[in-house]
Amino acid sequence: MKNMKGMKRKFSEIILELKRCGGNQRDSPNQLLTYLKLSGIKQGFLINFNVERFVDGLRSLVL
Repeated sequence: MKNMKGMKRKFSEIILELKRCGGNQRDSPNQLLTYLKLSGIKQGFLINFNVERFVDGLRSLVL
């Protein structure tokens, strides 16, 4: 392992919202956006498991 004495590590916070919602998916990004604003956290991920392809249920929001 290399000497890591001079390196700085930066850890960030995220909100991870997991859902299994069907028809009303339009409210989900708004709810996550509210969580981000109230908490002061800058990034959040919304994962919906009720989709045919997993990639279609991924959403990232950044303030």
